[in-house]
Amino acid sequence: MSAERNDRGRSAGREGTTGRRWLWRWRRSPLRRREDLAEAWIVLVTWVLMLVGGALVWTVTARAADQEFTRQRADRHAAEAVLLTDAPASTTTAGDGSRTSARVRWTAPDGTDRAARTLVPGGLPAGATVTVWQDGRGALAAEPPGPATARAEAGLYGGAAALSFAGLAYGTAALARWRLDRRRCEQWGREWDLVGPKWDQKTG
Repeated sequence: MSAERNDRGRSAGREGTTGRRWLWRWRRSPLRRREDLAEAWIVLVTWVLMLVGGALVWTVTARAADQEFTRQRADRHAAEAVLLTDAPASTTTAGDGSRTSARVRWTAPDGTDRAARTLVPGGLPAGATVTVWQDGRGALAAEPPGPATARAEAGLYGGAAALSFAGLAYGTAALARWRLDRRRCEQWGREWDLVGPKWDQKTG
């Protein structure tokens, strides 16, 4: 029991020391420099930006991505297309099987016939019917994600944007603190040039 109390005491002591090491910059002290107070503000603002700003960026990005996926589902529609050329056996394997590029013809929403190349299942002969996706203007488009997939992808986009924002904030703060460290070192050097000779005389 005494060993456990000692361990807890040492742990609490280390935490208290760490807290005091960061909090001293906010206290009035003859040893505190303007650079120390500026660094304290930089650390505080950086954490606020990373937490609050990151959450805001995640929310805005995820919502924008989800709205875009919703727009795609409303705008894009499946249509039947006819192969104009044979679709050879594919050398590319996608998630839904082997697919290859072939020329197809389909009817746009305005009733006109369109023709273009797109990915279709491999091994089909000319004249076979395949399903393609087109937007409201009749141009071929990728199949839009379903609601569940769209929410997951929107969350990933939001997380990536939040991490990028947090990384930018952290990098900017690190650069600012590095410049403060250089300024402190220069000040210490100038002060030592003044105090050093007197110290040498006292210890000589």
